[in-house]
Amino acid sequence: METTTNITIRVYGIIFIEKNKILISDEIVHGDYITKFPGGGLQYGEGTIEALKREAIEECNQTIEVIEHFYTTDFFQPAFYLPNTQVLSIYYLARFTEKPQFKISHKKFDFEKKEDFEISFRLLDLEKADTSEFSLPIDKYVFDLLKQNLSKIKSNVF
Repeated sequence: METTTNITIRVYGIIFIEKNKILISDEIVHGDYITKFPGGGLQYGEGTIEALKREAIEECNQTIEVIEHFYTTDFFQPAFYLPNTQVLSIYYLARFTEKPQFKISHKKFDFEKKEDFEISFRLLDLEKADTSEFSLPIDKYVFDLLKQNLSKIKSNVF
């Protein structure tokens, strides 16, 4: 019996809000509480940057400027919610085109209601945080890369 396999492409923003702080999202996805970089799935017919800009508008109701590509997954990662599916994640450094107009919380999972999908945002201090803040393996890996390259990244972002 042959098994069907698929690939899902995800696009995420490493969105700098302040010099050492990035935006992260706390979400309920299929009943699970997860913390991750903001972003989501590539839709058929979209480019990756177009998808990230769409996700920023959908999630934050604001536009972003994509600064540069940061990382694309270079190891195998099975999808959590899709059987027989591999995840390919693409991360971009980005910033909002204007000051954030949405709520940025100081506590995890600061939702107004509890449904199948909810989202809230927090700032993460790059100098104080570690990978334990993130739920997804690729995000943990990317966060370590981000910290290792922070001085080089700051000169490109600010």
